[in-house]
Amino acid sequence: MQHQTKSWVNGSLVDSADAAVSVLDHGLTTGDGVFETLKAVDGRAFALTRHLDRLTRSARGLGLPDPDHDLVREACAQVLAANPMPLGRLRLTYTGGAAPLGSERGDDAPTLVASLGTATRRPDTTAVAVVPWRRNEHSAVAGLKTTSYAENVVALAAAHRARASEALFANTAGLLCEGTGSNVFVVLGGRLLTPTLASGCLAGITRRLVIDWCGAEETDLPLEALHEAEEIFLTSTLRDVQAVTRVDDRELPGPGPVTAKAMAVFTERSGDDLDP
Repeated sequence: MQHQTKSWVNGSLVDSADAAVSVLDHGLTTGDGVFETLKAVDGRAFALTRHLDRLTRSARGLGLPDPDHDLVREACAQVLAANPMPLGRLRLTYTGGAAPLGSERGDDAPTLVASLGTATRRPDTTAVAVVPWRRNEHSAVAGLKTTSYAENVVALAAAHRARASEALFANTAGLLCEGTGSNVFVVLGGRLLTPTLASGCLAGITRRLVIDWCGAEETDLPLEALHEAEEIFLTSTLRDVQAVTRVDDRELPGPGPVTAKAMAVFTERSGDDLDP
């Protein structure tokens, strides 16, 4: 029987199975919300300050009020204390609150939820599949971490049918963009490269740390770079740095030397400082 976890909902700790928000919540009816996923190691959240700053940027991008960082920190602390586990996925969800059944927001206060689930360490290597749909870098919500995730659900299911753990998108200009829940790095001519934020990709927390810690360069990359790269890896909160050894039908040896170094550097630096 699965251990019953507790979640924090609008100020109260409750059993996750019994936790409730209104059926009129705008996050449910229209996807009008933002979220963050954090890695929790032995009851401590990694890079919490960076995640809170991005939560605020996403909220502002949707026109939601700024979340109260002290309140969110308290929610995290209570949920982590109530659910001891060695490795967890801490999810913060912040929505427009109860509203009429349409696109227009209501006058209710935003909804804030903090939940924690168990996580397992990811394998060092994985496969990815390129999907035919495009990220719209000109979208009103480009680069925001919103709860409107249906596009990612469809793409990830397609990747799973191709025996891959992640789907990769190009944007409308045909440039390499991102995965459904990850950023992508390639090694070309020995240089470590990743798409610019102008591609429409999310400003990943792990992405930024790898750029800073490993000297990666941001640049426009054609989708074809996936066929030419000597090495490819993904970054995300729960993947950290994960080598890609297959893109569609193309096999890559891995982890290659640049990827292996990035993995080692990230493990060491993130272990030294839980809030870099």
